[in-house]
Amino acid sequence: MKNVLITGLALLFSLMSYSQNTWTLKHDKDGIKIYTKTIENSDYKGIKVKCSLPATLTQFTAVIMDVNTAGEWLYATKSSTLLKQVSPAEVYYYSEVSLPWPLNNRDFICHLHASQDPHTRVVTIDGPVVPDYMPAKNGIVRVTQSSGKWIITPNGSNVDIEYTLEANPGGNLPAWLVNLFVTKGPMESFKKLKEQVNKPQYKKVQYSFMKN
Repeated sequence: MKNVLITGLALLFSLMSYSQNTWTLKHDKDGIKIYTKTIENSDYKGIKVKCSLPATLTQFTAVIMDVNTAGEWLYATKSSTLLKQVSPAEVYYYSEVSLPWPLNNRDFICHLHASQDPHTRVVTIDGPVVPDYMPAKNGIVRVTQSSGKWIITPNGSNVDIEYTLEANPGGNLPAWLVNLFVTKGPMESFKKLKEQVNKPQYKKVQYSFMKN
């Protein structure tokens, strides 16, 4: 039970982070590199994950923008539901993250917006939270500080992926304990992401705002 609890404390930081300090490589396995660093004015470690996948820009972008299926690959996601489709490149969605008893689950509302540099073809997907988009739910702690970013770079028949996240889970999660186990969630998520991107529904996606 203790190990399950510790793992649960870390799952909100199972992605990556962005700030001004130096990244330190913490894990390098199966083509997935996980870095951490200290975030200014925060007790929690930031995380960055880098990997390369055999996929097109649109194929990978389609996976990230398909928020209803995030639970199929994103570690500890209990639910992920589209709230508003502004355009093919912009969505709002709600997600609940499972934590082991006796901790309360966390939830967040994320605003995803994808864009492409017309010269380099690099795709950026920003994902800040918008905590006031809908009322908080009883018994679930709302994440009010979080900002993630995907940078997707074409590289021959592959795409190079960099994902960063700066977040505070709220509540009384001890930062020192979360930071000890911060690499488990990213590794599990990216292993499944490698499988997710190869599903047939993403291979034929086309976007008017994007060139492969």
